[in-house]
Amino acid sequence: MAELDPATTVLLTVECQNGVVGEHGALPELAAQARDSGMLDRVAALVAAARPAGVQVVHAVAERRPDGRGASANARLFRAAARLPVRQLTGSSAVQVAAPVEVADEDLVVRRLHGLSPLAGTDLDALLRNLGCRTLVVTGVSANVAVPNTVFDAVNLGYQVVLPTDAIAGVPAAYTAEVLRHSLALVATLTTTDDLLARWSARP
Repeated sequence: MAELDPATTVLLTVECQNGVVGEHGALPELAAQARDSGMLDRVAALVAAARPAGVQVVHAVAERRPDGRGASANARLFRAAARLPVRQLTGSSAVQVAAPVEVADEDLVVRRLHGLSPLAGTDLDALLRNLGCRTLVVTGVSANVAVPNTVFDAVNLGYQVVLPTDAIAGVPAAYTAEVLRHSLALVATLTTTDDLLARWSARP
């Protein structure tokens, strides 16, 4: 297991927002997988356990301005997202962190208007370095796009990455298992929610 000293560890939730994993999310199949698999509940449990253990929590949210200014348009995914009935508009309920995950006053929320990763062109890397982060625990969605991008970006930036495999989701579910086994396991330490909860609860 990578070093999990609370002083140098940050727990990151990726796109755990109403417009993505909520009951009326823009991508119903992904939202259903995140909720029905228990993934969102496990993310909530990790968030709740991290704070008393001294681990900083950061929530990464994807959003866009109502006028679309500055939003990426150089891939089919971005163009399709702009046409979805649920849009991740700045200031709307769609970009609020979804229950049962709770946001505390001491949490940081990083919002991005473009791209595929919360580490590309945002404040996140600078915030992590100012926090003294060396190990990034990545949770959330999706295993198809944002989670792999986050992991690869974090590794390229010099962070150790830990992935609780049951606290991420993608579609179909079988794809998540394959991308974990054949790609992410090569660059990140794979673990489980229960293992992290046990480690954090055992700390004095």
